[in-house]
Amino acid sequence: MRTSKLLTISVTVALLFFTSCGGSSDQGSNDTGNSSSETNTPKQEAVSDIGIGPITHVEIGDEIDEQLAMHGKEIFESKCTACHQFDERYVGPALAGVTKKQKPEWIMNMILNPEEMTKKDPTAKGLLGEYMTQMTLQDVSEEDARALLEYFRKYDAEH
Repeated sequence: MRTSKLLTISVTVALLFFTSCGGSSDQGSNDTGNSSSETNTPKQEAVSDIGIGPITHVEIGDEIDEQLAMHGKEIFESKCTACHQFDERYVGPALAGVTKKQKPEWIMNMILNPEEMTKKDPTAKGLLGEYMTQMTLQDVSEEDARALLEYFRKYDAEH
């Protein structure tokens, strides 16, 4: 069991190293032309409680969109579990309760724009200082980030 956990941690660290060290940080244009509840505007420069990035407003209903949350769970399991768990500190912070601590826009901007967030947003800077690991850009669309947000909302509503 201990060997398995050590192997998992070693693989995670290696993946983080390779994904964070290569490539250009230039994302290019992600505009799919799809209409959604997010507002597509240039990245904002002012630091606020919604973070820094393309998301300036998210419409959140009272009810959880189960289909969207299931899609978010799939994305989370394929792109996020190397660094995040819900109920325990891992490479990155535990995510349980994140939707109760941060605005939806902040969460989505952190997913979509982690490097600029950790340079300019005080909360994200604090997380980087505490965890000493830069969250890597996972190349998800705004729609995928919204699905992740819905999955986090579902988790937080159930726990």
